[in-house]
Amino acid sequence: MKKNLIKGTIVKISGPLVTADNMSGAKMFDVIQVGHQNLVGEIIELKEDTASIQVYEETSGLKPGDPVVSTGEALSLTLGPGMLNSIYDGIQRPLDVVRDQVGAFITRGVQADPLNIETQWEFTPVIEAGSQVNGGDILGTVKEQGIFDHKIMVSPTLSGTLKTIETGSFTVRETIATIVDADGTEHAVTLAQRWPIRRPRPVREKLIPTIPLLTGQRVIDTFFPIAKGGTAAIPGPFGSGKSVTQQQLAKWSDADIIVYIGCGERGNEMTDVLLEFPELEDPRTGQALMKRTILIANTSNMPVAAREASVYTGMTMAEYYRDMGYSVALMADSTSRWAEALREMSGRLEEMPGDEGYPAYLGSRTAQFYERAGIARLLGSDDRVGSLTAIGAVSPPGGDLSEPVTQNTLSVVKVFWGLEERLAYRRHYPAINWLTSYTLYGEQLAPFFQKEASEQWAIMRTRAMEILQKEAALEEIVRLVGVEALSKEEQILLHVARIIREDFLQQNAFDKVDTYTSLKKQGRLLSSIIRLYDLALARLKEVELEVADFLGLSVLSEIAQAKFIPEEEVQKKYDELDKKIATDVQSLTGDPVKKEAVAA
Repeated sequence: MKKNLIKGTIVKISGPLVTADNMSGAKMFDVIQVGHQNLVGEIIELKEDTASIQVYEETSGLKPGDPVVSTGEALSLTLGPGMLNSIYDGIQRPLDVVRDQVGAFITRGVQADPLNIETQWEFTPVIEAGSQVNGGDILGTVKEQGIFDHKIMVSPTLSGTLKTIETGSFTVRETIATIVDADGTEHAVTLAQRWPIRRPRPVREKLIPTIPLLTGQRVIDTFFPIAKGGTAAIPGPFGSGKSVTQQQLAKWSDADIIVYIGCGERGNEMTDVLLEFPELEDPRTGQALMKRTILIANTSNMPVAAREASVYTGMTMAEYYRDMGYSVALMADSTSRWAEALREMSGRLEEMPGDEGYPAYLGSRTAQFYERAGIARLLGSDDRVGSLTAIGAVSPPGGDLSEPVTQNTLSVVKVFWGLEERLAYRRHYPAINWLTSYTLYGEQLAPFFQKEASEQWAIMRTRAMEILQKEAALEEIVRLVGVEALSKEEQILLHVARIIREDFLQQNAFDKVDTYTSLKKQGRLLSSIIRLYDLALARLKEVELEVADFLGLSVLSEIAQAKFIPEEEVQKKYDELDKKIATDVQSLTGDPVKKEAVAA
């Protein structure tokens, strides 16, 4: 049955905000076709029969009196096979298809099918006709990108009796099954399904995260780990390496699917991603990393309003793959640009501003976004579990972490990777400050690390952090009176802290070995450094050695090169390194320490 379309008229245009009257019957967040070119918009405010419409395309050329038409539906995505290895804009238009249609520059009002409607997918059912099915149940699978099992699920809002189910090759629009609900209504099921971007996809039960998202980045995995299903923020000033860090996480994290949102960032950054990802080899499959990646590009020269849609678009896609039982990592770069879009639209709506002009509801919108992450027991009869990890970059002006976007983000997320411009200028990457960063997943993840990395993981991590904190406390004294004024124990501590910073925390993304470090290798490397420190202090209690002799040990250079040892040689080489550390430290000679007689 065809819906009665609600037709209104434009009365006011203010940048991306269009006001239309005669909109009685329209609903909040309905998709609106604006003007004669059918620009895509969304209702964000209703007052009687007047609607305020957020337009996701350039509005120049619109004029009062132009028509607007409500579709009666919320802004929704078409979710199905074919999304991987694609790049979309904020409203799920595939940019390669748009380019083929209109050229390098997107024409206003252009429309393109989100999924290729001609591609044939080989569908293999896993359930028989006559079965009772509920939302989330898996009907069958298709192979996506030749390597990925894309599970075709019953929509979360549908349940009933499976009347028919087919086997063979189908497009995303062809019927593969029919389901009869409790009212006797027959529903046709295709390979694709629709879902509104602002509505979280339901799950059966949220779980407590206990498994880390391993990234191969030592400062993250060892010092500030994030759980699968966790949330993290990467704030930092311009040039501190937010995009670089997120791209490293996208390349090396052990998530099954990567959704990367370029929200308001410069076009050349997304170009780098587009050029690099197809060239990168996925360590899991040996094929291009793009084959398990979805890119959403809404760069700084695209309409500002579409930034809000882009983050929800990415989150909805991530939830869809999570519902299949996969581990999904979502990278949003950056949420500050999304917040700026909210601020602009709030100002044009003449709402009462909050801190620094941001809307008063900035905190709740931020929380709603990050709360869609998590690890959950999913809908369906097979008791599967999936996770969605959300990692958002924040770009505070001048690196001021007290500004509203950063503070609202930190009140929600549980991991803070604070980037520092000073470290980036010293070519220390990842430029994550080890004194200001934190993770709230430490206790939950400790059993996993103790099993997979080292039984002494928690102790070593704590010892290393204490050494770095003591180094920071001694820096002021060293600047005033020099390192020679410190005791020998403190001087050795400073040198060991430098080893931790330069040989453990610092990582070369362009070195094929150092760009990724396994958990086992991370544990061995940190263990060797702490072992060096403990043996040196023990030897200092036995003999009056000179610090210069300690610095002259040949094993120090071997520790510096240990991070470049290939993974297959870790066991052998690190066993040899630990023996060399013990031998070299024991070879330090000096006058025996005089034992003071203790008066009775």
